[in-house]
This record gives sequence, C-alpha cells and structure tokens, in this order.
Amino acid sequence: MGAMTDPPDHLQIRAGDRDRDRVAETLRHAVGEGRITIEELHERLGRTYAARTFGELDAIVADLPRPGALPAPLPGFPDGLPVPLPDSPDVLRLHTRSGRVKRLGHWVVPPRISVRCGVWGTVKMDFMRAECPHREVSVELEVTSWFGDVIVVVPHGWRIRADEVLTTGMGTVHNKPAGPPAPDAVTLRFSGETKGDIWVRYRYRRG
Repeated sequence: MGAMTDPPDHLQIRAGDRDRDRVAETLRHAVGEGRITIEELHERLGRTYAARTFGELDAIVADLPRPGALPAPLPGFPDGLPVPLPDSPDVLRLHTRSGRVKRLGHWVVPPRISVRCGVWGTVKMDFMRAECPHREVSVELEVTSWFGDVIVVVPHGWRIRADEVLTTGMGTVHNKPAGPPAPDAVTLRFSGETKGDIWVRYRYRRG
C-alpha cells in the first residue's frame, strides 16, 4: 500500500488532551515573555480546554510564536498541506508540514527513510506487515515543531537505535521495548533532530 495523505480539512481533526496541554504551555510561555497578560492567559486557557479540533487550538495561538514553529512553508508545501514526494528504490520520503502521512499494510522497506513534519504534522510508519530485506534501516528525522509527531509501529524483537537523535525543546523519543532484540532482529537506526515526540510501539505479529 502506498503512502496516504489526509484531505485538506485536517484542522477539523479532533484534538486530544496532550494537544491542549501543549497549547496551554505555549500560552504560559507567552505570559513569561510579556506577550499576553494574565487576564488573556486565563481567557485563552478556558478556550484551550474547551477546544475540540486542531483548528480551534490553532486559532488560540495564531498570533503567538510557538517553539519550533516554521517561519515559512517548506519547499514543496506552498499551502501548508502535505504533498507526497516521489519515492526511489533506495529512499522513502514521508514529508508533511501540517497534515498526516502514513505508510501502512504491505510495503517493501528501503534502506533509507526520510521523515519530515512541522506544526500539527504526523507521520506514521507501520512495519507489522512490511517486507524488510535489510538488517539495518536508516531513518532520518526532521521534526521542526513540538506540535509534530512521528509514530513507529514495529514487531517485538526489532531493535531501535535512537542515540543519534538530537532532542531540542520538548522533543522526546519514547521507546520502551518489552524485551531484548531477537538474534536476527531488524535494526532501525534513527538520526536527525526532533522538537516533537517520536513514539515507538511494539506489537506481536499475528499468525
């Protein structure tokens, strides 16, 4: 299955508690810098925790600089929407500025994967049904906003190497394997920089 992108109305996607907390942190940071008053903080916090969609959250902080926010659209994203880039046999590119890009189902894993996402961007890679002919795969990360997420789903026994990832701001790599890697484990070697969250999830293969 090829990469899939969300429709242009991605700002209507439902927000979660973690998204509201990030906006609240942005507002508190803005108070500390003197950009908004305490009264404005209380008013905006009320709107934040009542918000249901990414669009409503985005409107609350639209006039504030956010840590890691992109100053201008990335090349290839003139409207701030995900534009799929052509793949090659050796490199898979999963790039989005503010939408969602996914690689699911059966697919052949190349030796290199390039992942880029910005404000509200989400990239998901599911390796559960993927065909991986390589013992090691390089995953190059560039998450330019703390509102960006990368979700990686791998079988139990795979190895994730994330020591080459630079985490800045609130960037975090969440990787908690349930056990040691298998003797013939595939290794995903992460590198690059993230200001957002990298989530690694381990699953059991179904027979």
